[in-house]
Amino acid sequence: MRVGIAQTNPRVGAIDRNLEAILFRITEAKKAECDLVVFPELALCGHPLFDLVRRAGFIDRVGMAVQAVADASIGIGVIVGGVSPAIAKPKKVGGDCKLFDSAFAIDHGSLIGEQAKLCLSSVGGGNEVGTFVPGPGTQVFDLHGKRIGISIGGDLWSDDGPTDAQASLGAELIVAITASPFALGRAEIRHQLARGLAKENGITLMVVNLVGGQDERVYDGGSVIVGPEGDLLYQAPYFSEGLFVVDLDALVPIPAPTDDPIDLVRRAIVLGIHDYVRKNGFTKVLVGLSGGVDSALVAALAVEALGEENVIGVFLPSAITSQASREDAREVARRLAIEWLDVPIEEVVTACRKALPKRPDGIVDENLQARTRGILLMALANQRSALVLATGNKSEIAVGYNTLYGDTVGALAPIADLYKTEVYHLAEVLGESIPKRVMEKAPTAELRPNQRDEDDLPAYEILDPLLRRLIERDASRDELIAQGYPEPIVDDVLARYYRSEYKRRQLPPEIKVSPQTSGIGRRMPMTHGYRDRVEQSGKRE
Repeated sequence: MRVGIAQTNPRVGAIDRNLEAILFRITEAKKAECDLVVFPELALCGHPLFDLVRRAGFIDRVGMAVQAVADASIGIGVIVGGVSPAIAKPKKVGGDCKLFDSAFAIDHGSLIGEQAKLCLSSVGGGNEVGTFVPGPGTQVFDLHGKRIGISIGGDLWSDDGPTDAQASLGAELIVAITASPFALGRAEIRHQLARGLAKENGITLMVVNLVGGQDERVYDGGSVIVGPEGDLLYQAPYFSEGLFVVDLDALVPIPAPTDDPIDLVRRAIVLGIHDYVRKNGFTKVLVGLSGGVDSALVAALAVEALGEENVIGVFLPSAITSQASREDAREVARRLAIEWLDVPIEEVVTACRKALPKRPDGIVDENLQARTRGILLMALANQRSALVLATGNKSEIAVGYNTLYGDTVGALAPIADLYKTEVYHLAEVLGESIPKRVMEKAPTAELRPNQRDEDDLPAYEILDPLLRRLIERDASRDELIAQGYPEPIVDDVLARYYRSEYKRRQLPPEIKVSPQTSGIGRRMPMTHGYRDRVEQSGKRE
């Protein structure tokens, strides 16, 4: 059997546009003499849908798109993901539509069957349980002389999934269509699970994954085919749209891919920036350049995503800003060949100070500078019809070392899921784009004379591993101390972490690249009294 793997990049809700891309790939697959072409989960309508499915006419438009796919499929088999009513007509009860997350099996112009997703997830921000109902069961389909089972998303990995039943019904090939977002290390887990399932059931397993950015998520593609012995037979490219044609009967085992993890992170963020900006109808972005590594990295990634002509670097100096910061920011803009704006903030800050009943000092005055920068960045974005990219990193966000409505403003936070040490690592990968002096100087918010991050925080070499255990492993205070972290540092970090939840709730969407971010998928209350034996503080900045 000759199969086309169609890694498509749908736009959520743009059903007609997604259909056009699908029909194009079907035409390509016919020209390549494919017997079957497979599209990812929810390829017709995009993923995730949330409450968009409640909009009037949404389900009917998906149904018309399925028919259009069938009409275009004379001479070829097609498996494509979409949504369908769980009963003849969507029944609204309390505003809820009962729907299936479905795969449609089409052969020679006719819809021969539908497989609904069985195992719905209530975690990870997808809210499938609130959107869909589980399918009634499983089946197999006869397509071009092969018995084929179809699996959707998490069905493949669930203990209650349909794989065993489909194999017992005689399936030789199981096609799993997925919308699995990127997270570092997840591809290896997918490989291991796929190999185990294929070998256990003695079947060939094809996993076809979505590609593209959608809000915080980035879908990485990387579709695979695994043989009955658990051997990897094919690996599609990561982060790439396209039709990838394979002859199932001619495949032989190949080595597992050895992609550099930091390069995968870079490509995920670049695709996330590109699709967020373009899918929302924009072309240009602004980055507040401070002369530090965070803003330099965001600007460099934006240039890779959108082109140098679509990135504007904005330098917003105050009376405290050093000449070295100006020179470093200017050099970043020069190396990236982006437009440079120099917008001093001192007159605005002075006017704000005068407007207050009492002259601000300390943290109040420091935050006033940051918030002035935020106001001016947003005004410039309005003037240029551009989006602002926030430059905060995961370490700062976790401990609240940022200014709400100041350096947190923006439409997207590209590096908010990277710890500071990971920021340096990725910046090194970009080579000459970021000056070495920017990489080597001590990090600073530069909101008071001679300020350094490490005057206020533990060294990032200590802070980041502590935060990783806290955020990704839910380590307790006692566990952190037992692992060798000094008690005063643990208590300080925990206090900062707990009291800054309200800031994290108000941040721009962050591109997810780790198994556990500070934002998407977390369900932490903003107001709570648990402090893991750390004294509660009401201080907010």
